[in-house]
Parts: sequence; structure tokens; C-alpha cells
Amino acid sequence: MNRLHATKDFWLAALRADSPALQDAVVQAGPGVAVPGCPDWTVADLVQHLTSELHWVRETTARGVTDRPAEAPVVTPQPDWDAALDGLRRELTGTIETLEALDADFPAWNWAPQAKKVSFWQRRMAHEISVHRWDAESAAERATPIETKLAADGVGEVLDTWLPAGRRKGPTDLHGVVHLAASDAGYEWFVRLRGAGVALLDTGTILDSDDHHARAQATGTASDLLLMLMGRIPADRLVVTGDPRLVTALRTG
Repeated sequence: MNRLHATKDFWLAALRADSPALQDAVVQAGPGVAVPGCPDWTVADLVQHLTSELHWVRETTARGVTDRPAEAPVVTPQPDWDAALDGLRRELTGTIETLEALDADFPAWNWAPQAKKVSFWQRRMAHEISVHRWDAESAAERATPIETKLAADGVGEVLDTWLPAGRRKGPTDLHGVVHLAASDAGYEWFVRLRGAGVALLDTGTILDSDDHHARAQATGTASDLLLMLMGRIPADRLVVTGDPRLVTALRTG
């Protein structure tokens, strides 16, 4: 299987679970601490980024139209740390309330080559907060894995959304098939690289007699697979066979 068929309720539950943990971690770490997974960022930078992004998503999704918004999120520095924390809390609460109130099929612009619906943002923000929760906990030196099913869906989002949207940060001159396997979730994905092109193969229709031409395989927990794809941990944290360059070619963060 290459995609968890998650729903609005699944993604909103993840947002509700990770949001308090994110806030606790940024408070514990403090504003001036470096964020290991985000080069050149401090925890204060992470808070500013999230606050601005959440506000932008909340306003954008509620418009009910699919045309591109005029402006991208603008990072606005807060006057002090307590105000920044309060701003993050308010935007987390407001975004969850907005996404909860909107039907998954409600029209909303997104940057990917797929249906322009609010479900994109319900899914996107669940993963945005889960990965940044991990970032904040890393800064506080107590990172915990992303929940298994959520991480498996996050891997799927990288492969079916980020990569087709041209948001790869790995090399784009390689050819071959990469097999990703989540050892704790029973999920696997086959991805074919054709230079700059990428295709997620439907493992539900692949027959035993088909030749996958697999040239690399990476096995690990769903959380570690997602964190590797998002550029948070190195590929050598996984069990990699074949050409490791094919694995890193899937990175989007």
C-alpha cells in the first residue's frame, strides 16, 4: 500500500494532539535556542514562521475560491517572547477551528497539481505541525517520533504532493526505482525517478511478475522515513541498500 486513506477527522485529531506538545516544547527550549532541523533558525524564528503561516492558511481556506491568493505568508516579528507565544497559541486555536468548520470538499487554492479543496490544507497543516513539533522538541533535546499512522500519511504526502509539485531538493539527474518500507506500519511505496520526473507507483496493482527495476531500498520506521524525506535526519539512520543517492533524491526538505 502506498497511501493511508486518511480523513478530515484523522488530520484534525493529529493537529489537536501535536499543537499543545509544540507549544510546550518551544516554551521549554526558549527563544534563542537553535533548531537543529532548520539551519539558521532559532526557536523564535520557528514560532514566527508558524504564526504567520497559520494565519495565512486560516484566511486563505475560508475564502471559498480556488484562485491563487495575492500574497504569501509574511513573517511578522513579535515585540517580545510572551507576545510571540500568545500569538502562536491563538493562531493554532483559530486554524484548528477554521479547518474543523470547513467541509473537506470546500473550494480552496493550493500549490499542488491536485484538487483545489480544503482537504489539502487539513492534511498539510497536520503534517506541518507534526514535523515542526519534532523540530521544537529537538531544540529542547527531547524529540519524540511522529505518530506511526500520521507519519505514514506524511510519507505519502511527500510522494504524491510535494514531489509532483516540483519541490524536490535532492539531485534531479538520476534514474531508477526507490522502494521505501515502513517497518512499523506495514506500508511500502515504490517511486520511479526519471531525472527531473517522478512517479509514485500503485503497489496495489503491481503483480508479482512485474519487474520493479528497484535500485535502492530504504527501510525504517514511518517517522524516520518522513523525517529523512523532510531533511531532518540523514539517510544513514535508515537501512539502505542499493544506490543511496536515489533515496536522497526524494528529499523535499
